Amino acid sequence: MRDQITMGGNPIHLLGEEIKVGMKAPAFKAVKPDMTEFDSDELKGKIRIYSVVPSIDTRICEFQTIRFNEEATKNPQVMVVTVSVDLPFAQNRFCVANSIENSIVVSDYRTLDFGMKYGYAIEGLRLLARGIVVVDANDQVLYVEYVKEVGSHPDYDKVLDFVANL
Repeated sequence: MRDQITMGGNPIHLLGEEIKVGMKAPAFKAVKPDMTEFDSDELKGKIRIYSVVPSIDTRICEFQTIRFNEEATKNPQVMVVTVSVDLPFAQNRFCVANSIENSIVVSDYRTLDFGMKYGYAIEGLRLLARGIVVVDANDQVLYVEYVKEVGSHPDYDKVLDFVANL
């Protein structure tokens, strides 16, 4: 599935283990926009949507982050976490400018902990491929999307319908 990912039409190679439905979601650490540590274990017991984007400074990533932030208010049982490798300063500026208050935005820039454990790290670019991972309250992976072309949108309706039916 992730063997055929492209960026600008060119094949890319993703590092780390491919995350699959049915797996136990690996715990990971990242950095919040205020430079404090984010530990995914903080969200144990909650349903999570990990919205994975290459950079919030691009139009599709911006749209994806804003869309999931808006959707986050509709179900208080679901936490939305946007993961990118943008520096926390850029993420903070973006969150303030776009009123991102209902979801969590974290940076994987330090160690690519998420990128490697979930298989989204793009070899040679230190960016993450675009995708979605849904994890249930028991840390089981229920839904995975590796977007085939990094410059394309994920299937928002499909994942939101899936989460609404949990």
